[in-house]
Amino acid sequence: MQQESPGHQDDLFGELLPTEPASPPPRAAAREVSGKRGDGDGGDDKAGDDNNDNDDDGTDVDARTTAAPKRRRAGIQPQPPDEDQLALAAVLSPRIRLGTSSWSYPGWQGIVWEGRHGESNLSRNGLTAYAQQPLHRAVSIDRGFYQSLAASQYERYAQQVPEDFRFTVKAPSVITDAQVRTEDGRGRQANTAFLDPRLAVQEFLEPAMAGLGARIGALVFQLSPLPLAMLGRMEEQLDRLHAMLAALPSLRDVAPEAVVAVEVRDPEWLTPDFVAVLKDTGARYCLGLHPKLPPLQEQLPLLRAMWPGPLVCRWNLHRIHGPFGYEDAEKKYGEYAEMMDPDPDTRALLAKVIRATAEAGHPACVTISNHAEGSAPLSLRALAREIVTPSAQAPATG
Repeated sequence: MQQESPGHQDDLFGELLPTEPASPPPRAAAREVSGKRGDGDGGDDKAGDDNNDNDDDGTDVDARTTAAPKRRRAGIQPQPPDEDQLALAAVLSPRIRLGTSSWSYPGWQGIVWEGRHGESNLSRNGLTAYAQQPLHRAVSIDRGFYQSLAASQYERYAQQVPEDFRFTVKAPSVITDAQVRTEDGRGRQANTAFLDPRLAVQEFLEPAMAGLGARIGALVFQLSPLPLAMLGRMEEQLDRLHAMLAALPSLRDVAPEAVVAVEVRDPEWLTPDFVAVLKDTGARYCLGLHPKLPPLQEQLPLLRAMWPGPLVCRWNLHRIHGPFGYEDAEKKYGEYAEMMDPDPDTRALLAKVIRATAEAGHPACVTISNHAEGSAPLSLRALAREIVTPSAQAPATG
């Protein structure tokens, strides 16, 4: 496992503050079912390479159904960036890589690409146009959570982006979910492969390293909610996590700045013992901004305990939707073409964390879901603007 590099400041914000994570809040006695997707972040990036729809020939619908003789460029073309995006990209630190969770959304027409394109066409062919947006320096590949991807699939993604582009990749749920789930997300039986070191290497790290190479930003093990019986035996879960992380090969020779990170959905993980496991194995905490976890302000002690080192963050779901609100968010946000629920407090504090990380000489890789505010690319632009020109919105960090 890659070890952390020394930092240039004593604390995340240059302050001398307590470093122990806060104790997790008490839990309700009963646990709800997280929905049909088994806590797979609301289905981002599930479209497969072989899916077909009525718009897969690389031409946009508007052009085909209009009689105008205007000449068109073939394939999916990027929406020309405006001056504000170009100016932000010019001054944003190269250590900061912002991206979205997947890219296959037709509703991003006029934001990310020109014209109207089908979802599976965008899934297969839209990444090149996505990566041409000046602020898009990363993306999260979430579809591997539902089924392991082959090295050739990762390689195809890598070939569509520039050398300085980075991928955040989620590990398959067969490794990260303690339960085998039914179609409606209910736990059916125990998953004997949970945090299995051999599967983690064979089904995740080896194909990702072979296919993405130096374009790896972060390989993320997002641990799905645990059943109550396992939550009552967290020492066992920490031992299991430690054994898996310790068995993983180093990423350094393939991608010098890449990290392995762990994201959780249960606040019971967020303890000093969890920090000790990550530090001992050279892994990072993936900051999860999700209603199942404490808000960012309350996770700062854990970030400080992990300091110094790279930042990995996934901004998943606005807190107004609650811990099981993916379907509600999908219904409300529609085609994800508008920022419907701005969250300026979270954005301002996250920008402060990102800025401090980059100023201390460490990379920051942050990806945003459509479910964070309504439209991931618009959230990305607002976050970049907040990083470059801080507002007075961020709460005190002391």
